[in-house]
Amino acid sequence: MPYVVGYPRIGEKRELKFALEKYWRGKISFDELEEVARRLRARHWSYQKEAGIEYISSNDFSYYDQMIDTIVMLGAEPQEYKDLEGIERYFAMARGDQNHKALPMTKWFNTNYHYFVPQLHKDMEFTLHLDKPLSEFQEAKAQGIKTKVNLIGPITFLSLSRTTDGSDPLDLLPKLLPIYQEAIQQFKEAGVKVLQFDEPALVQDPTKKQLDALSEAYRIIPLDGVQSFVVTYFEHANEAVDRLIDTPISGIGLDFVHGPKNIQSVEKIAKSGKKLIAGVVDGRNIWVSDIDKKVRFLQELPIEKDQVIVSTSCSLLHVPYTLAYEEKLDGNIKSWLSFANEKLTELRLIDKLYREQELGSDQELLEANKAANKTRKKSLQIHDKAVQERLANLRPEEKERQMRGEERLPIQREVLGYPILPTTTIGSFPQTAEVRKLRRDYKEGKIDEEEYKEKIKEMIRYCVHVQEDIGLDVLVHGEFERNDMVEYFGQMLSGVTFSENGWVQSYGSRCVKPPIIYGDVSRPAPMTLEWITYAQSLTDKPMKGMLTGPVTMLNWSFVRDDLDRELVYKQMALAIADEVRDLQDAGIKVIQVDEAAFKEGYPLRSQNRSEYERIAVESFKISTAPAKPKTQIHTHMCYSDFNDIMPTIDAMDADVISIETARNGNRLLEAFRNYRYKKEVGAGVYDIHSPRIPSKEEFIAQIENRLNVFPARLLWINPDCGLKTRRWEEVIPALRNMVEATKDVRSRIVKL
Repeated sequence: MPYVVGYPRIGEKRELKFALEKYWRGKISFDELEEVARRLRARHWSYQKEAGIEYISSNDFSYYDQMIDTIVMLGAEPQEYKDLEGIERYFAMARGDQNHKALPMTKWFNTNYHYFVPQLHKDMEFTLHLDKPLSEFQEAKAQGIKTKVNLIGPITFLSLSRTTDGSDPLDLLPKLLPIYQEAIQQFKEAGVKVLQFDEPALVQDPTKKQLDALSEAYRIIPLDGVQSFVVTYFEHANEAVDRLIDTPISGIGLDFVHGPKNIQSVEKIAKSGKKLIAGVVDGRNIWVSDIDKKVRFLQELPIEKDQVIVSTSCSLLHVPYTLAYEEKLDGNIKSWLSFANEKLTELRLIDKLYREQELGSDQELLEANKAANKTRKKSLQIHDKAVQERLANLRPEEKERQMRGEERLPIQREVLGYPILPTTTIGSFPQTAEVRKLRRDYKEGKIDEEEYKEKIKEMIRYCVHVQEDIGLDVLVHGEFERNDMVEYFGQMLSGVTFSENGWVQSYGSRCVKPPIIYGDVSRPAPMTLEWITYAQSLTDKPMKGMLTGPVTMLNWSFVRDDLDRELVYKQMALAIADEVRDLQDAGIKVIQVDEAAFKEGYPLRSQNRSEYERIAVESFKISTAPAKPKTQIHTHMCYSDFNDIMPTIDAMDADVISIETARNGNRLLEAFRNYRYKKEVGAGVYDIHSPRIPSKEEFIAQIENRLNVFPARLLWINPDCGLKTRRWEEVIPALRNMVEATKDVRSRIVKL
C-alpha cells in the first residue's frame, strides 16, 4: 500500500514556471494557464498510478503556495486585498502589485521552500471556499484515479500564522473548526474517502496549548466515513502522537528519516489500532535508498504489518522529478541518485519486500539498487586525502579573524570612506532574457569563450555605469555570469556535481537546481576573481566581491549522507576561504559572504540547535579567516526570524549583515533592537519579490523606521535581496528613489 505524502507540481521541465511567467507578462490568458496546470496534474497522477502507488494526493498542486491556497479556502484573505477578486487577488497576495504589498514570506520549516504567512486578527471571521480541492479531486476521479485530498491541518495553519493585533492565532481555533467541519461534510458528499491533514508544526517543540488544540481539533472534526491521516514530517512528533491516539483519526504519519526518535511512538500507535504511515523513503534528499536496510527497519518495528503503510518521509516537492533526462551525469554518480519518480519505484519495492510479495520483473531493479549502494561505499571518486588532512590540521589563524569586530570597523570606515547611511545592493542585477540566452549559447557551444567573456564584460560595464549614475556608495558587478548563487560556485568545486534538469521549486515560479555534494570538497582554481577585479577596474568606488557562504552552500545542496555533516561544512568553508584570500590579495576591500540559508538549517527541536550553531558559526569563521582588519566582510540573510539567534549572528563576526525587513520588518527589527547589536546592519527597505516601484516617500518612511532601531552610523540602506528576478525598468527607478530618499534623510541627520 505505498503512500506518497505529496508530489512536485512545477513540471518536470518547469512547464508551470514558464506558463506562470507568460501569464504575468500578459502573453497567455488564464484559461491557457489553467490548461497547462490540468495537463501537469493528469501527468503526475498517472506517474504515481503506473508506479503502483495506492495513496495518491490531490490538492497538492498550487499556482504559487499551499498556504495561500489554504488562506483562500478558509476565506482568510486580509482586508486590503478585498478590492480584487479571484486570481488577481491570489497573485496580489503572492507577488504584490503597484497598489498592494505581497504577504510576508518565510521558509517552510528548515527547507528551502517558502510559504506565505497568513495575517489574522482576533475578530477574524472565516468562510469556506472549496472550489479548488473539490475540482482537483473530481479531475483525478474523471481520469480513473481515486485520490486522497491533502489539507493543511488547522493547528499548523494557525501556528504558522501571525496576527496584526498581537493576539494568539491559536485563540481563533473555535472559529476555524466549524469551517473544517463544513469542509469535511462537503468532501464526504463529493465522494472523498481519504483525507490527509498536514500538521508539521507539531514537530517543533509543541506547547501545551498547541497539544490541547490538537486534541480538541481532531475530536471535533467529523471524520466518520473517511480514512483520516494526520501527517507530520521533518522531525519526531512524539508529544503529538500521545494526543492523536486518543482521537478518532485513522492513522498517523511519521518521518523516520529525519525524525528517528519517532520509533518511540510506534508501540503506542500499534496498541491504538491506528495505521502508521511510515515515512522511510527520504523526501528531502536524492540518494538512492538502501532498500534491504529500509525493509529490515520496517520488519523490526513493534507493530503488525497490516497496520503499516509504507510512505515517503514528506512531500516529494523538495526533490527533482526524474533522472530520465540526465544524460551527462557521471554513470557511477547517477546510479547513486533517486529523484521523485525513482522514489516511487523504491516505495513499491520496499512495500513488496516488507509484505513478502513476489517481485517478478522488479527483481532486476532490486539487484541494481544493491549494486549502487555497494559501489558508492567503495568509490575512489568520493575521497580526497589532501582535503581531509588540511581540515584535520587547521592552525588558529585559519579558524577565525585575529582582531575583534569593534576594533576593525573604524579601520574599515577610514579605508572605504563611505558616508553615514551608505547605500548598496545585495549582489545580483536583472537576469534578462539576453543574459540567460548568452549563458545558454556559451554552454551549448554556439559562441566561444572570448565572445562570451566580452559580452559579460559589456553587461558589467553597463551595471557599474547604472550604479554610479544612481549614486550608490558600494557597488556590485551584477553577477551576470551566474545562473544561481549556489550552482555557480558548485560547478567549480571538486566533490560537487550537477544534474541537467534537477529543478526544485523554491516559491511560485522560482526554481533552483541544487548542487549534489557527493565527495570531499575543494576549490581547484579561483571562481570569481576575474569578474570582480574587472568590475573594480571600472570605478573608484568600492566593489563588493560576492561569494556564497559554506552554510548556505550546504543548506541549499543535496549533501552526501555518508560523512559527518560538520566535516562537509568545514571542507566547504576552506574552499570559500581560498577565494576570500585571492580577492583580498587582488585589492578587493569589501567581500560579501552570503548566508541566506543560515537560519533555515536550524534543527526544529531546540535541544539540537546549539550543536548546529557551533558548527555553522565555526564554518563561517573559517571561510572569512583570511580577511585582514581593513577588509570589510559582509553577509546577507533573508526570510528568517532572528529573535532567538541574535548571539549566534553576533558570534559569526561579520562586519556588516544585511537582512530582509521590507516584508517582515517589525519582527526582524525588534530582534536587533532588543539585542543592542553593535556591528553594522543593512536593513532592507525594498521588497524585490514584488514588481511594484516604491516611491521616494515610501523609502524615507522605511529609513526613518530603521533609524528608530539603529544609530545612523551603524545603518546601511539596501534592497531586501538580490535583484535578479526584477526588470531593469523596475530596478533603476526603485534604486534611484532609494538613493534620493537616503540623501534626503542623510542631509537632515548631518544638519543636526
